[in-house]
Amino acid sequence: MTDPTSADVRRRTTLRDYLELVRLPNLFTAAADVAMGLLFVRPAWAPGDAWLLGLLLLASCLLYASGVVLNDLFDFAVDTRQRPERPLPSGRVSLRAARRLGWALLLSGMVPAWLCAVAVGHVRPAMVAGLLAVCILLYDAYLKRTPLGPLLMGGCRMLNVWLGMSVAAGPWQAEHCLVAGGIGTYVAGVTWFARTEAARSSRLHLAAAAGLMILGIALVASFPSWADDFAHPTKEQPVHWGTLMVILAAVIGWRCLRAVIEPAPARVQSVVKLCILWLVVLDAAVCYAARGPVWAAAILLLFLPAALLGRWIRLT
Repeated sequence: MTDPTSADVRRRTTLRDYLELVRLPNLFTAAADVAMGLLFVRPAWAPGDAWLLGLLLLASCLLYASGVVLNDLFDFAVDTRQRPERPLPSGRVSLRAARRLGWALLLSGMVPAWLCAVAVGHVRPAMVAGLLAVCILLYDAYLKRTPLGPLLMGGCRMLNVWLGMSVAAGPWQAEHCLVAGGIGTYVAGVTWFARTEAARSSRLHLAAAAGLMILGIALVASFPSWADDFAHPTKEQPVHWGTLMVILAAVIGWRCLRAVIEPAPARVQSVVKLCILWLVVLDAAVCYAARGPVWAAAILLLFLPAALLGRWIRLT
């Protein structure tokens, strides 16, 4: 691997290059997962929850950013051939700087998680963050290009939701597993869908990946039938909840179907971008079911910076 000279990097590296390296728009989707997870396990907002949410958001964003930086480091040779415009193969950010940044972000992400663990009086936030860090390294360094890659990426997103849920005082119940597992299954499908986005994709693989995404949405949609420990709008208006989830599945399914019919790289990449952004919508829908429309709207606001920045910085 060739590394641009430090003088060249100093001349060319800008803030945008680093923001592109960490996939800035995607950080808002990670934040939506964590915020939804915390709100899901908090029946009422307490003054200290803002502090806890801030710590968990910081931990999530740092860990996510570390994952994409380390991913680009491990993929340097492939990106040099297939995506030479990216910050590392283009030389806009040096390998040395990216290596330092990636490991610094990974280690820094553990600090707010441990502070949150101290604040809530149990070690679960730190344990979830530690397991998430391990899964990030396993995915980036060893398993990304294996059949386990999409499953492990889905596991990372599931752990990210659980990071928000880690402030719960009691043990997780079936509804917590369904929501986190549904989000993880959806992301596993998105990852599978995106595996060959730089070239012409297999229709069969795209169709199977789309089916996995729909399964993830179905798992999320099923959680109200398992949640008996708190009142939520879906108990009173189950038709509204079902309709909302069908609409979400239909939008994703229709866009995926178009890519299956014509699996050109540009179309597949467009669908992947949409599916990533709609993670925020899915998180907002869960928050609506668990805590009502006000908090759901707060989650949905994260869609705006993610979508707007996505016009400036690539999500994938």
